[in-house]
Amino acid sequence: MTASELKYKVEQAGHEPFFFSRDTMKFFGDTMKNYGVCQGPTFQTHWDKTGNNYTKKPQRIVKTWELYRKKPVKHGLYNSVLFDQETFRKVFLESEE
Repeated sequence: MTASELKYKVEQAGHEPFFFSRDTMKFFGDTMKNYGVCQGPTFQTHWDKTGNNYTKKPQRIVKTWELYRKKPVKHGLYNSVLFDQETFRKVFLESEE
């Protein structure tokens, strides 16, 4: 998977319409050349595929793609972003409490 392929699949799935937009990337001083993709972490989640229904018992295993920046950009941004390999939604890791 390349960064461009991931961008295409995320846009086709209808998620994160502004993440890869030219205006957003320009604001942060970013380009597609600055992105790389690798296999992200796999974890269990309490949320269903739609992200709307939460249960106390983990419902499914999520495999992710990690979109990373090769070099930091404006405002000190360097963090990676995770996308679900199945739904192409942005993934936020849950904290254990």
